[in-house]
Parts: sequence; C-alpha cells; structure tokens
Amino acid sequence: MRTVFTGGSVFDSNRGVFDKVDFAIDDERFVEVGNALDGDERVDVDGCSVLPGMFDCHTHVTITNMDFVEGLETPLSYRFIQAARNLEATLETGITTIRDAAGADLGLKRALEDGLINGPRMQISIRLISQTGGCGDEWMPCGQRVQWFSYLPYPGSPEAIVDGPEEMRKKVRELIMAGADVLKVATTGAVMSTHQHPSSAHFRKDELDMLVLEASSAGKHVMAHALGCEGIKAAIRAGVRSIEHGMELDDEAVALMLEHGTYLVPTLIADPGVLEAAEQGDSFPEERRRIAEKAIALGQDSYKKALKAGVKIAMGSDSAVTPHGENLRELDLMNRLGMPAADTLVSATLTAAQLMSLDDQLGSIEVGKRADVVVVRGDALELTTLRERIWLVYKDGRRVIERAV
Repeated sequence: MRTVFTGGSVFDSNRGVFDKVDFAIDDERFVEVGNALDGDERVDVDGCSVLPGMFDCHTHVTITNMDFVEGLETPLSYRFIQAARNLEATLETGITTIRDAAGADLGLKRALEDGLINGPRMQISIRLISQTGGCGDEWMPCGQRVQWFSYLPYPGSPEAIVDGPEEMRKKVRELIMAGADVLKVATTGAVMSTHQHPSSAHFRKDELDMLVLEASSAGKHVMAHALGCEGIKAAIRAGVRSIEHGMELDDEAVALMLEHGTYLVPTLIADPGVLEAAEQGDSFPEERRRIAEKAIALGQDSYKKALKAGVKIAMGSDSAVTPHGENLRELDLMNRLGMPAADTLVSATLTAAQLMSLDDQLGSIEVGKRADVVVVRGDALELTTLRERIWLVYKDGRRVIERAV
C-alpha cells in the first residue's frame, strides 16, 4: 500500500535544511518525493517536522543502569528481558538504528529482526576486546574478576581478553563467528574501570594492526573505546573506523583523524550521567565519580576542538550510563557546545549512517532508501524538548510507535 505524507517540513540530511515537500512510501521504501502526490493512504503531518529515522552509534542495551551491586546481583537471562524494554524505549525516541557497543548478542539481534521484540535494527560488537588488566578485564584488588559490567562469557559471547597479535587474530575470528557486525577494542582505561585510569594506553601497535587487518579481511570495521591521548592516536594510526568518547584529543590526534577520515562518537552526556547516577543512589566506587567530574571538561574541550577542525562526528549516547530513552539529550548537549542544531540532526542521521556503512539504505529521505520516518510536533530544531514531541515513528515503512503528544 502506497502511503503519502503531506504538509510537513521534511529534513534533507544531505543539505541540513527543512523543505516543504511530500513523500510516498511503498513496500518498505521511499518511492517518491515531490508535491501533490497520490497514494492509497495519506498521513497529514501539517505543522510537524519530519526526520529520517535517527541513529545512536554507541549504546549498551543489555545494561540498564550503572549500579555496581545491582549488576552483580542480576541474573544473566534477566538482562535480556530488560534489554527488550530498553530497545523499545530507544525506538520511542525516534532512533531506528543502533550500534551496540558490547553486550547484545546474535540472539537479541535476531529476535529484533524476526519481530519477537520491538526496537531499532542493530549492529552488534558482542564484547569489548581488552588486554589483560585492561578496561574489559574487571578485576578487584582482592583478586576476584567481578564481571559486573560485561558479565561472564557464555555460548555466543566468548571471552575477549587477549594479549599479543596471534591471540588478537583468533579472538577477532571468534567474535565474527559469533555474529559480530563490528569489532570493539579498548585502547585506554575507562571512567568506570575498577582499576585503570582513562588516560592509560592499552595494546601495542602489532596487536592493533592485527585487529584491524583481521576485521578488514572480513569486511568489518573497528570502533575504539579511547579516552587518553596516546591510546586515541594508536587506534587512529592502526586504522580504526571511529574513536568512542575521545576525552583527550590533542592537535596531533585531531590532525590524524582528519588524515585518516576517522569518526568521533563523543558520548558527551555519559560523564554527566555518571554523576547523575551517583546522586540517584547507584552504587559504584567513589573514585569513579571523581574521575567523571574531571572527564566532563576534558571531553567537552576535545569535542569543541574536533568540531572546529571539521572531524566527522556521529551521535552516540552511551546509554545506559544515562537511561535508555533519554538518548536525545546527547544532541542537545552537542548543540549547546557549539554544533548548529541542524548539524546535530545530520550527525544522528546521514553521518551516523555513513559511519555504520548504511548510508546506501538509511540516513535520509530519498527514493530507494528504507522508509524510516520520525514525525515531530513543531520544530525539530528545538532540541531540548525534541524527545517529548515525537509523535510517530516508522521503521521499514511500518508504524511502530504512536505517542499522544
């Protein structure tokens, strides 16, 4: 059935502007963009802004909050029941495609594809590749490996702690065999690491070179959790596709990103989210809160530097550091720190699609592309209230969300 959307201001993510234009959907795709179009069904979106389906390039849908103790007490299978709720909350924000940055596995992805649960389509990394004692190796001073964030390995989610290039080669192949669409590596510590400072550089050149070589051989990209400057630059030189967080970008790192065409996924809302979680009573080590306080200014300065230089920036929220369903707070913060509002929408649509190599199918309202549509009451450039004004969400031409707004 051919459905025509009429009367709205439609966002052209190639140009970063809104146009008064109609468009038609048929058989899951956009089939015509123009004026005075005919169809079997009409959707009147007069007074509304219309966006292509948005992206979040950095989520953790199997994690629901940052509470250290609760994470240890949560059964593994319970996390996947929570994930179904987290996915739907994400879809309600107009995000129709995500890149899960560790946690989701092939079973969860397939459940989405088969319609067993409602949520965005998803690329998965399955696990964070870490060196021994690194960001993904969560040991405590008592000697226990607590696995509160990543949980124990299980069939379909292999252990991902590696040392040396040959171990790296094998691990990349195991993760791809398990269904990974993208490989994620930690080249530094993390704000929430139980023992590693975010500035610590992880993995050596031969290990990172092997990672990118093996991933590329299988047609996969690599995303790098990288906060400290040396770990950032090592990842860029190795050829990773994107730097996640990028807390300490110096001029050389920015120049390398421009030279290599590396994307930045800044996750600006994540560190404020740590402080909010602490205020709300989530239990995690006090030192992590102090590090998060310092990381906020560093990350914002790095983002401004990358933005000014013209680095490609794609939206990523790092949910569940902030709750799933609040993903669009990232766009508001990106705007308040200097990116024009229309450009933030581009970062969450076409730029994100390009990062994930999906721009031939998604990221803009164009004939032939998959019909993901978000209808917003009023002006979508008013980012602070964008989430509250989302009315309709379509995925592959099918209405999946309708909210009373």
